[in-house]
Amino acid sequence: MDYLLDGLMQAFVLLFSGHEETYSAVSITIMVSSLSIACCLIIGAPLGFLLGNNKFPGRKVLRMLMDTLLSFPTVVIGLLVYAMLSSKGPLGELGLLFTIPGIAVGQTLLGLPIVIAMTATAVENMDSRLKPTLRTLGASPRQVLLTTLWEARFHMALAAVAAYGRIVSEIGISMMVGGNIKWHTRTITTAIALETGKGQFAMGIALGLVLLLIAFAVNLSVVGLRRMAEK
Repeated sequence: MDYLLDGLMQAFVLLFSGHEETYSAVSITIMVSSLSIACCLIIGAPLGFLLGNNKFPGRKVLRMLMDTLLSFPTVVIGLLVYAMLSSKGPLGELGLLFTIPGIAVGQTLLGLPIVIAMTATAVENMDSRLKPTLRTLGASPRQVLLTTLWEARFHMALAAVAAYGRIVSEIGISMMVGGNIKWHTRTITTAIALETGKGQFAMGIALGLVLLLIAFAVNLSVVGLRRMAEK
């Protein structure tokens, strides 16, 4: 137990002394996860609206697919994205492998089903009179989309928080697509795995504490958003 206590003490020293390598992993994590969740919302919110607002052949199959993808293994997504972005893959010419945008592509695929599924559920559970009322008032399809998403804003924010929580704590995609390159693509989770494997418990614990704080903030946000949505 002594080495754990020593590691914890050293971890606090690293955090409060502004250790460059530690904060590099933190900043890269925040950067890539923020880019990923922005892409998830831009793509996923309209798709969730279409899935929840319209009836069409194959809709139930798509809903089942989205629900299945909620628990899709991150390492499998990492493998697929790596194959697509590698020099032999169809997107290899873009040069996204071992870059922050490359990791963001994989993490977007990870968070997208969460945003789509939760947005679709929120739209389905809205007041059934909203759409006919908007149509009666002469609203265009775009105005119907924007108004519906605005009414479901708290549920969408909840979806974003849930997706962010999964994105920020994943390791498979970051390791395989990012390559865990120091100062460039090393995130909190990949740094923890690397430093712990090297016996550098202090840095691993320091980054673990930061990850716990982020997870705690995400959970607090979920609780707050649920209360706001229930009002």
